[in-house]
Amino acid sequence: MINPFFSGKTYLLALLLSASGMYAQNIQTPKALVPPKALRPDIKVEHVMSVAAKSVRILYDKSTGNVFFTCYDGEVYQIKNIQDKNPVAVKILSVEDHSIPRLQGAAIYNNTLFLTGNTKVNNGLGNKGRMVRYDLKQNEKPVMSVVFNTVEYGTNRTVFDHGWNALEISPDGKYIFVNSGARTDHGEVQDNNGAWPNARNGALTSRIFRFPFNSKDLILPDDEAKLKAEGYIYAEGIRNAYDLAFDGSGNLFGVSNSSDYDHNEDMFWIRQGHHYGFPWVIGGIENPQQYPDWQPNPDTDPFIPRSAHAWAVRYFRNDPDFPKIPEGVKFSPGVQNLGPDANEYRGHSGKVLDGDLTGVSVSTFTPHSSPLALFFDREKNLSRDFRGDGFTIRYSLGARSALMKPFTDQGADLLHLDLSYDKATDNYFVKTSRIVEGFNAATDAVMIKNNVFVIEYGAAGGNIWKISLPK
Repeated sequence: MINPFFSGKTYLLALLLSASGMYAQNIQTPKALVPPKALRPDIKVEHVMSVAAKSVRILYDKSTGNVFFTCYDGEVYQIKNIQDKNPVAVKILSVEDHSIPRLQGAAIYNNTLFLTGNTKVNNGLGNKGRMVRYDLKQNEKPVMSVVFNTVEYGTNRTVFDHGWNALEISPDGKYIFVNSGARTDHGEVQDNNGAWPNARNGALTSRIFRFPFNSKDLILPDDEAKLKAEGYIYAEGIRNAYDLAFDGSGNLFGVSNSSDYDHNEDMFWIRQGHHYGFPWVIGGIENPQQYPDWQPNPDTDPFIPRSAHAWAVRYFRNDPDFPKIPEGVKFSPGVQNLGPDANEYRGHSGKVLDGDLTGVSVSTFTPHSSPLALFFDREKNLSRDFRGDGFTIRYSLGARSALMKPFTDQGADLLHLDLSYDKATDNYFVKTSRIVEGFNAATDAVMIKNNVFVIEYGAAGGNIWKISLPK
């Protein structure tokens, strides 16, 4: 089981995580705990607690004040007294309860918990997506119902099969939104040793889906026409929006991880019926594999990193059968980053450039930085310079990432996103600033009033940090 949020960017770590059961699931105190560093004097960083291994998502239910976190291998924990000095994590669910062995997505709304993820079937040749619902009641065992199961569709044996992950509930409680990431790096054939001939990205991948809140016992076919007829496909052409979030005005945004090519990492304003370009455009840059005469070679194409896994295994290839752009489809661009941070890019000359110096906006963040957690100050609890704004956390650290290092040594940080709508382009621009650095594999965060609780993934145990932002 390869952990999809790494998107091939930290391949060695992904290989370690793929060995299911390699690491003990007990909660333990990490050694040599180094706290993240605030980059502003009015921000405070505190260690909250150590958590179970492979912790991925952290959730806050405003209606009850309860906080939960989930683990990649299926456990769900409730945290008691997270604001106190001695918080305690209590396991309330395991994989045996919900049957999602690769648990990647979770959301909670009015004490109703949703979980989503993936199950390998057919001796590892196939995959099924699954979402379940739990109505949580005090002092009672949670009662589960199934939202959907997919039919079997082709999985593969690469680090690029992302699966079902990000979950978000609309602010009015009417809909469930879920991301199903691509099963490829950049649209190449992934046939799983011939089990799925010529398979690239099917109807059940690289899309955002939407379901009514009370949906139950749905079976999702691997059929685009049927999924669209039922109204389940909300948006298309997104490689892997690992986190989704609504802003205070009800706009849905997602942060997406790009390919092993030197594409920038996208953030999208996600709207119904829009197509965001994958696999033909990623990070605002055309995917050259769509052109039948392309001959990939790092000597002549500086966008191909020699250290990339997709290059090592020859997923960059001459591909004359690459599908054509669907007729009549218009691509919606990513949010355009104006800097001053996280806006490095590779120019047409092949040189690494900084948008601050060139005056170029990029879509959206530094290549290979892997933005994960996304959240907004929806209740406007923060000080004037943060009020109502967005935030994201980059997983990768440039200094330790072979793919990201040519662009920057920065990363593993919390970014402040000051978004503004531009009527002329019908899109958002963002001013991006680093405000905390030094996380260790942070994967998710929630905001409770002016406090941000960040959870770190750890193969032998992770951590939760509290970032206090100015009120």
